[in-house]
Amino acid sequence: MTLLSSLRTFLSVGIGLKRLFDRRPSPLGQDDPETTALLARADAVRRAGRHQEAGTLYRQILQTRRSHLGALRGLRDLAAEARRWEEALELQQRIVGAVGLADDSLLELERQQRIVGAVGLAERSPETEWLAILYYELGRAELTRSNTPAALVHLKSSLRTDRAFLPAALALGDALEASGDRREAIRVWERAAEGQPALPLLVRLERCFREEGRPSRMIALYRQAVEKAPDELALAVALGRVFFELEMLDEATEQFEKVEVRAPDLPAVHAYLGAVFERRGETQAAFEEYRRALQLGHAFDWPHRCAACGAASQLWQDQCPACRRWNTLRPVRG
Repeated sequence: MTLLSSLRTFLSVGIGLKRLFDRRPSPLGQDDPETTALLARADAVRRAGRHQEAGTLYRQILQTRRSHLGALRGLRDLAAEARRWEEALELQQRIVGAVGLADDSLLELERQQRIVGAVGLAERSPETEWLAILYYELGRAELTRSNTPAALVHLKSSLRTDRAFLPAALALGDALEASGDRREAIRVWERAAEGQPALPLLVRLERCFREEGRPSRMIALYRQAVEKAPDELALAVALGRVFFELEMLDEATEQFEKVEVRAPDLPAVHAYLGAVFERRGETQAAFEEYRRALQLGHAFDWPHRCAACGAASQLWQDQCPACRRWNTLRPVRG
């Protein structure tokens, strides 16, 4: 009788456990057919522009799968598209929790990646990137409301999350300079330029050094950038431009001619060479260079290309004008 009672108890416990596991949500990344179908439908209606319906479907998934990554990301993207940055940040923080990564772990991952080498677009954690984007957009929103203290907090959070997020470094420095703290703005830009000598950073630093009457610092700025990124012709051209503007015509000529050897069809190079020859009084040589520049094209701004979708842009922007991804535009190498 005791054995029979024990078997009944064991059977009862087994049935209870089976019911519990039958009701338990599927493990992370393993959807049941109903959830898979619901997510596919939500994604489809979102692509069709029916955002309210998509949001309802994503939230329906979260009723039974509170940490479902596909649904959370769908809602985050909807919030970002609607520029509801606080809502998007809250959802992104839930995503970070769902994948088991705390903010400190993300920052440590980025720190380790920077020790090994520069973090490429494909290598950077998507969750880190999204946190940086959302803090950045919150900072920009506060700037439009003239709430500089709150903006600085968000922009600093963006850079702490992802030191390679150029838009945040630019915006933070701009905000600091506008509030009267140029010294700290220069520090922000210089730290960012140490990791990636991007033209928008260097142009801001150049302007500050020029206004402070430090021409040698302007030259050193671009020389260091060229040494760090020798394949970036945009930096080499910028160094030649600085020589030209400082009336160092021999150095400018040498620099532009070195670039011309590597990229003979850059309009900007021939335009600057024409200006150099004109200042020297070499009218015929200047005319030939100007004519060649005009034949090659009228766009003298350095072209950029999106590292994500390949779209071209004549200027650097914080978002690609085609795919709308942040921090993806890179100078064309010639």
